[in-house]
Amino acid sequence: MPKRQPRLTRVFQALADPTRLAVVERLCQGPAPTSELAAPFRMAMPSFLQHLDVLADCGLVRSKKKGRVRTYELAPGALKPVEDWLASQRKLWEKRLDQLDSFLNELKEHPE
Repeated sequence: MPKRQPRLTRVFQALADPTRLAVVERLCQGPAPTSELAAPFRMAMPSFLQHLDVLADCGLVRSKKKGRVRTYELAPGALKPVEDWLASQRKLWEKRLDQLDSFLNELKEHPE
C-alpha cells in the first residue's frame, strides 16, 4: 500500500464524518460562533466540541475566543493537500484512460 501524507489522511478522516463535513460546508460561508455551528445538530455540546477539535487538529479550522464566545473559521490553505492529491490522481487516471483509448483504437484498426 502506498504511503500517504499523514495530514492528508487526517483531513480525509475528518471530512468522512457527516457532522464535520456539514460544519466545514457552513464555514465556507464565513466564520461562526460555536453555538451557531452546533445549533443544527441534536447532540450534547461536549460531543459537538469533539468534532470541532478533530477539525482543528487536522488543520481545517481555527478558532478565536473573544470574551466568552469562541468563533471558528476555515484555515486558509487547509484543503491544499487534498487539492494536490486530487490533481495527481486526475493526472494519473487521464493518462491511463488515454492509454486505454489508444489501445482500443489500435484494436479497431488492426483486428486479429
